[in-house]
Amino acid sequence: MWLFALFDLPVDSKDHRREYTQFRKSLLRHGFVMLQYSVYARHGASEEAVDAVRNRVRAALPPHGQVRLVAITDHQFGKMEVYFGKKRQQAEDPPAQLMLF
Repeated sequence: MWLFALFDLPVDSKDHRREYTQFRKSLLRHGFVMLQYSVYARHGASEEAVDAVRNRVRAALPPHGQVRLVAITDHQFGKMEVYFGKKRQQAEDPPAQLMLF
């Protein structure tokens, strides 16, 4: 599964910019990668793993602005169409599973 964090946060004051930066850094610490400005995604092995990450993001929500969290399956993510200009690119592959012996 993939968890997306989409946000629109104010940056019109010094305090708001600090809140934006703290939230963005929190997403990066929790394993999110930036797909576009204000659109971050993280892969999770299961729905339970995604729910745990979702709870950590909720704990880091800034007091101002709007944040949306949405989870989609690997299959749905694979159907995404990605374009750079008019040239179509492949969507990101899910990270490889780690095996510990």
